[in-house]
Amino acid sequence: MQKFFNLMYLIVLLILNLSCVEKKSTGKEVSTPELIRVSKSDTLKFGSGIRTIIQDSKGNYWVGSHNGGVSRFDGKSFEYFTTNEGLLDNQIRSIEEDKYGNILIGTAKGLSIYDGQKLTNYSTKINEPIFEWNETDGNEWFYAGEEDGINRFDGKKMYYLIFPKPKNENTGNSYGPNLLIFTQPKNQNPDHSYAVTDISKDKNGKVWIATYAGLFNYDGKKINLFGHENLNLKYNERLHIRSVLADSKGRIWIGNNGIGVLLMDGDVIVNFSEKNNLIHPTSTRRGDKSQAGTLEHVFAIEEDSQGNIWFGDRDTGAWKYDGETMTNYIIDNKLSTPMIWTIYNDHNNNLLFGMAGGGVYKFTGKTFERQF
Repeated sequence: MQKFFNLMYLIVLLILNLSCVEKKSTGKEVSTPELIRVSKSDTLKFGSGIRTIIQDSKGNYWVGSHNGGVSRFDGKSFEYFTTNEGLLDNQIRSIEEDKYGNILIGTAKGLSIYDGQKLTNYSTKINEPIFEWNETDGNEWFYAGEEDGINRFDGKKMYYLIFPKPKNENTGNSYGPNLLIFTQPKNQNPDHSYAVTDISKDKNGKVWIATYAGLFNYDGKKINLFGHENLNLKYNERLHIRSVLADSKGRIWIGNNGIGVLLMDGDVIVNFSEKNNLIHPTSTRRGDKSQAGTLEHVFAIEEDSQGNIWFGDRDTGAWKYDGETMTNYIIDNKLSTPMIWTIYNDHNNNLLFGMAGGGVYKFTGKTFERQF
């Protein structure tokens, strides 16, 4: 009998130890273990604009809204995920799919991951900043709130990384091993905000991170900041970046709210909008409403299957660059605003446009039709 009790005691200890190890290894900060029950509709019903679109490996479309959460379309109906179902926040900044088929939803307050049954949340922890980026790992990058950093996720843990910003306008500063900084004159941008506005990865794996006050790149070893001076801006021009695209040819397209599109092709940087006479002569280049036929406020950039570069402007709709000419399109005159928040090229090479005025539109080759 004593042997039986000793055996039972050892089994209980083993179960408790395994339970502690499992709990420690998950790295999950907030989770909802119960199955998600979502509402459905036959049409997309969002009361706010569309900020992001993806198509997953199963063919489902995921649509993220400005303040209404996420919807998944399986070809038949739309399912909705909001804070009521466990999302960290209803403002959606990005949606991605990882190699395991999980859907990674970047919100205004952190990351929510949907595994097909439940949501697991990783909130942004700005009180635990990390300055040495090389001490972390992970290929997924996410908005981290209106702060001066970015979230990096390695599949188990999320890190809040601080941008190495310039300390003064005259000298460069080094931040840790192999972290090189370029400076930006402080008087050029009254916002001084390094909140993330867009993220793009180039064909060599380098990540390009757009913020209001500057553009960063990171190759896994070194961080570079491209600011006012090394982007060749004029003294009275305000840097206010809203989008970035690393295209298939290795070029970097930088969309600004006020000074149009900057093009970085190797070591050459030009104002693409100005070069193509798409900045109005009377423009203040500081975010004021622009005239028709201009490309001054670029919130979205995408490359289609033919290598054309598309731009989504706040005031003048869509623009296509085929390598030689620029063509302007108005998506839908009935919308409250022509502003395009996101452009996405799906698995069938359909080009989809998410509108700030609501709805998703598909380019048919000549015109646009409402998709969702």
